[in-house]
Amino acid sequence: METLPEKLKKIIGFLQLRNATVEIDEPGRRVSVTTDEDEWFTAQLPELVKELKYFAALLARKTGEVSYVVDINNYRKEREKLIIEIAKAAAQKVVTNKEEVRLPAMNAYERRLVHVELSMRPDVKTESIGEGKDRGVVIKPI
Repeated sequence: METLPEKLKKIIGFLQLRNATVEIDEPGRRVSVTTDEDEWFTAQLPELVKELKYFAALLARKTGEVSYVVDINNYRKEREKLIIEIAKAAAQKVVTNKEEVRLPAMNAYERRLVHVELSMRPDVKTESIGEGKDRGVVIKPI
């Protein structure tokens, strides 16, 4: 029987991406795809990564396996770095101005990145506010 990463690799193969390589990191539960597609494809990456994440979660639930994160051309990794840098810059602004800063709406994973990154700082606290797609993080001075 095929494992979830093998199924994901097969499904990614059906996409017929140009010069695609697929790496599976079983301990980290990540499937990384590298391809040299054009600008149109690059513009579609956020939606494609989101849909593949959803599909991987559905497959995992159906088969009773642990889900994997799917990343294409390091989109998720770069997005994580960007979110962390935004959180750090906002925290510095909060400390300097002694005023809270609201970050843009983010999904649950991105909000968690902010909370975890700033949890070690004794001079700020974070709180998720809003509902649904408008849910974001507010950073407050202590």
